Amino acid sequence: MKLVLLTALGVGGATVFGALIGFAFKKISHSFSDIVLSFAAGVMLAAAIIGLVLPAVDYGGRFGLPVTVLGIFVGALCLNLIDKLVPHLHKLSGGDTEAHNNADLNKVLLFVCAIAIHNLPEGIAAGVGFGSGDVSHALTIAGGIALQNVPEGMVIIAPMLAAGISPRRTFVYAMLTGFVEVLGTLLGYFAVSISTAILPFALAFAGGTMLYVISDEMIPETHAHGSERGATYALLAGFCIMLATDILLG
Repeated sequence: MKLVLLTALGVGGATVFGALIGFAFKKISHSFSDIVLSFAAGVMLAAAIIGLVLPAVDYGGRFGLPVTVLGIFVGALCLNLIDKLVPHLHKLSGGDTEAHNNADLNKVLLFVCAIAIHNLPEGIAAGVGFGSGDVSHALTIAGGIALQNVPEGMVIIAPMLAAGISPRRTFVYAMLTGFVEVLGTLLGYFAVSISTAILPFALAFAGGTMLYVISDEMIPETHAHGSERGATYALLAGFCIMLATDILLG
């Protein structure tokens, strides 16, 4: 339980760490942000497949494949529904530059709420990973999500400051988005701990949410500013590093 709590704090704290970078470097280039985010996408892709989807098939027994497929699609559909209710950054205002130029406080606050809501299923995915009992896989999943949170924390700072929100309140909002992820991690862990019967579906569900985020948000965002080639190789590098890490650990 102590390791789960520390992991939850690490996953949520990654957003805060990214926010601190955002304060230090208010004008982070799109190319740098895209490379970091794409590397994180590669890490998350490996974590989703190796740490969630494949174990879901194994733990599901003879019904492993249909349960896993169902879980993946249910997870993706849930995030799709969330997107329709509360769009994420690039769907909300066309990116941080537009929010910066317009200084539209309502849009920025909605954007922060969207980040927080999207962080909940990501946190659940990190927590569910521990339900399998495979600590190395669970840490791989959490590491991938934490990496993705760093650039996300970086890009939320400038729009809030440009909208007239004080630096102190901006930092508090950034911390709250990370705290949601901590709650999600603990929720995912306890949900699986209470009933191991739901483990295969929960693993697949978490994998589906991660695959949806990678395909619907991270890849389009990293290919929208002229850094497509570098972003592609960064994704491959992240995937291969996590693949190698998993093999070496296990």
